[in-house]
Amino acid sequence: MPKRLLGLLLVLPALAVIAFLFILPLIMSAVGAFQVEGAFGWGNFTKTFDLYTKDIVFTVVIVSLSTVLIGIASVAIGGYLTLGEHPVAVAILRWLYRWPMFIPFIVVGQILRTFLSKNGMMNNTFINLGLLTPLDAVSFLDWRGIVIAFVWKQTPFVALLVAGAMASINRDTIEAARNLGASRLRLLLEIVVPQVAMTLTVGLILSFVTMMSVLSVPLMINAQSPTMLTADIAFRVNSYGDYGVANALGLISLVLAASVAWIYLRASLKERA
Repeated sequence: MPKRLLGLLLVLPALAVIAFLFILPLIMSAVGAFQVEGAFGWGNFTKTFDLYTKDIVFTVVIVSLSTVLIGIASVAIGGYLTLGEHPVAVAILRWLYRWPMFIPFIVVGQILRTFLSKNGMMNNTFINLGLLTPLDAVSFLDWRGIVIAFVWKQTPFVALLVAGAMASINRDTIEAARNLGASRLRLLLEIVVPQVAMTLTVGLILSFVTMMSVLSVPLMINAQSPTMLTADIAFRVNSYGDYGVANALGLISLVLAASVAWIYLRASLKERA
């Protein structure tokens, strides 16, 4: 048997899985978004924007804010692992920061429900320390809880990429800047971060797309309006069986995620030019 034919046969099962489980459902969902009572039209999108414009804006704001905070936290962690001078603190941070990466989103949602509710662990701790009275206790189970969940869960993933990229930087430039009197913050922002900018961008884009697809966290932490698009899609399917609007919401989510990927591709092509 020719080697090319043998190679094609080996990859054929994987291609079939991708075609039938990902590409075909995507095409059917995109077509279904434009079907209204057996005909093609914009009715599903009109209904979607009438009912869920606030949720679309809410989703973009929450995911964008979380992405920015993840970037700041990842640079801080990676920077301390690279430039930190206290070996014990560096070893403890290196051991601790990866833990949330191995916790599923649904567990993160349940943990934060227990921690951030009005009678949760956070408020009870502050009350027992005398820093807060029971009447002043407030619940964080709203947009703040979603942002905390996303940042806590995704920061280790981006920090792992950024820390690895920072570790591979030529130390001569860092030592030269340090000998000239540059502070650690200036070293981080002006010497280290520019050299790992592309790795940081890739990690943040992957995190953005991941957060756009999370269902469990918004359902468990903030199911009231406004909420995220994933919760709206589940609601339209489970409560009304309205696959047309659900497909339209899914297509809008895909466009939002694809726009971020397009930014990355343009930056990548510009860098290689």
